[in-house]
Amino acid sequence: MASRSPTATTKSPPAGGAKGLHAHFDEIAREVARLSGRPATFIVAALLVVVWAATGPLFGYSDTWQLVINTSTTIITFLMVFLIQSTQNRDTLALQAKLAELIFTVQGASDDIALAEDLSEEELELLHNHHSERAAAAKRLLDRSRSDATSVSGSQ
Repeated sequence: MASRSPTATTKSPPAGGAKGLHAHFDEIAREVARLSGRPATFIVAALLVVVWAATGPLFGYSDTWQLVINTSTTIITFLMVFLIQSTQNRDTLALQAKLAELIFTVQGASDDIALAEDLSEEELELLHNHHSERAAAAKRLLDRSRSDATSVSGSQ
């Protein structure tokens, strides 16, 4: 039976102070990300653009009419960048934690790779080259094994 990591808890952070604000922001960011990726949200946004475009003749395609869509989309984009980055950061950390757990539990795996995200660019390049060489060697071995199996079955 696999043991649970002591860091994996289901307790909520305290409601007050900075942690409460952080938890509230995370909750809002998750909900906005969930809603913004739905087809209905896209349809609503597209309809708003159609309504805006249809009102062009009514407002004589004025500068103010154009400013409404430009300002609206700029503000929404500006805010969405932070929400998307927040969800991306959380997803990345969760993925790193899951991969680290797998690395630690696989016998023979190199534990030092579990925190590869903390390496410098040069160290990551060396690590990448090392694993690329290992992968190429494994592929050569597999190709040789397949070739041997084909020649054995062909001679029978």
